[in-house]
Amino acid sequence: MKYISGIIASLLSFFAPVEPLLMMAMAFVGVDFLTGVLADRRRARSRGERWRFESHKAWRTITKLSFVMAGILLAWMMDSLLLPLVELRLANLFTGFVCGVEFWSYLENASVVTGDKRFSEAIEALKLRLGRLFGAGARE
Repeated sequence: MKYISGIIASLLSFFAPVEPLLMMAMAFVGVDFLTGVLADRRRARSRGERWRFESHKAWRTITKLSFVMAGILLAWMMDSLLLPLVELRLANLFTGFVCGVEFWSYLENASVVTGDKRFSEAIEALKLRLGRLFGAGARE
């Protein structure tokens, strides 16, 4: 048993540098999940339907979180083991992308839950800025 726990501890210590990125992604996915449940409940009630928690949606979030964590770990391994001289910081870029998508989803959920137009306005402002950043606004 000592050998098994030693091997597990060694593997976990190998990934210690990426722990803050994993925790950050976990927090964003978790907040999006909670606000998504609240938004789903609000939508059901506004349609006059009885709301119930559905475990398949929770499992979908667990699956998504597993893929996100694996993606962060794989990107970090490419950064640290395959491309140490280039310093692309792929793990940070991937985590930032994931957190950005989850934040967008949070804004949509918050708009539904609260009915506050400021969340929708924030989404529209982001769309405008991203459009300008990536060239979509240049044609208008």
